Amino acid sequence: MLTWTASDDNARVTTASRREWLRAGWLGLGALGLADLLATRARGEAPGIVRPGKSVVFLFCSGGPSQIETFDPKPNAPPEVRSQTGWLKSTVPGMEFGGTFPGLSQRADRLAMVHSFAHKTGDHVQAIEQVFQAGRRGGSSLGCMVSRLRGSTHPQTGLPTSVHLAAEEVDPQYSNEKQRMLSADSPAGLGPAFAPFRPEGKGELNQALQLRLPLERVDDRRALRSSFDRLQRESDARGLMAGLDRFEQQAFDLILGEGRRAFDLSNEDPELVARYDTAHMETGFKKFRPSALGRQLLLARRLCERGCGFVTIQNPGWDMHADSNNPGIVTGMEMLGRPVDHAVSVFLDDLAQRGMANDVLLVITGDFGRTPRMNRAGGRDHWPQLSTLALAGGGLKMGQVVGRSTPRGDAPASSPISLDHLLATVMHSLFDLSQLRLQAGVPREISRALEAAPPIAELVG
Repeated sequence: MLTWTASDDNARVTTASRREWLRAGWLGLGALGLADLLATRARGEAPGIVRPGKSVVFLFCSGGPSQIETFDPKPNAPPEVRSQTGWLKSTVPGMEFGGTFPGLSQRADRLAMVHSFAHKTGDHVQAIEQVFQAGRRGGSSLGCMVSRLRGSTHPQTGLPTSVHLAAEEVDPQYSNEKQRMLSADSPAGLGPAFAPFRPEGKGELNQALQLRLPLERVDDRRALRSSFDRLQRESDARGLMAGLDRFEQQAFDLILGEGRRAFDLSNEDPELVARYDTAHMETGFKKFRPSALGRQLLLARRLCERGCGFVTIQNPGWDMHADSNNPGIVTGMEMLGRPVDHAVSVFLDDLAQRGMANDVLLVITGDFGRTPRMNRAGGRDHWPQLSTLALAGGGLKMGQVVGRSTPRGDAPASSPISLDHLLATVMHSLFDLSQLRLQAGVPREISRALEAAPPIAELVG
């Protein structure tokens, strides 16, 4: 990790000022890193394998969103089963939404709902690992796989391929959910070089490099060179310094330019920032904070626009048991469904207006689904036999429902869509899989995962 020291320790990373961006360190000189950049260039985004300009935004509703109150409301089911927040018809015949999604119901032609998505894990920790790691607990997460295949930084902008966005949490339950996600979003055997960048500055970044230099001396090229000379003497560096001259200017351009600007929303149109904003909606149970989802999705768009390949967004609080730690279904969906509806609607409009709708694949899912029958307290409990999955964009076929669930919303009524299918679909949006499977040097973990199942046929056929 490259650490820049600064006297202003109270500055907020979320605003990404010049000082904060430099202090965060991940995109500065060594940690971007030069060796990694060289390796990325050497490995290359091979023509015909990587789909240029494609990205994935993985919106993870941690806690386990109800498949019924979101995108499969079952209006004809018994009262204790059907959506407790009502239901909405959409612009696509046969596609219905829970009552807290009026915006998305009007954009149904840009969405695909999977009604037969399921896995077998009902424990939070294990389920989050399963979903992030495509059904292979202890393996690498989707974002880290993408980083390994594309290179951990973009060769032109230097931005990380994989970024993990999580807000500061004040509610203890939400903090637990955040830690589960951070743990699951792991490179595992692929190595720490392919770990996601976390703008909060708490990710497991490259620990081999530590360069401490007061910001007041950044413009002093001689001092900078001296610090690098010390770094070279104190670490094995694995050949990093050999490439310094070639990439030094690019690194400077990154930390003082493109990389910093990507995370700085003050550069964005204020009217668009206001349209995205969900801060007027509070989330929590015992303690509350403003919803950060709107700004996270705006930041995700900016990152994708500049070359990030995979952006993970944590959206906590969906464990709606109606118990001492969690709200019930009606209260919880009003609190969390509304921000998702608002922010995702603006996100889809923004992508369309910028001509990016086919370049960015949005995936909305969570730990697992919820029980088809309400519990006595007004909540729903864990239910992995049928889970929530919605997708948008990415050049896939939208405006459809994929698969069928039983009338009670408790299991697939058609062939199940598995985590293997989801992995293959995500990879299909980013790579030419037929060419990728022939590529030498693909880690066995990734090649085995890609062989497990094809992409979801209705979306790619």
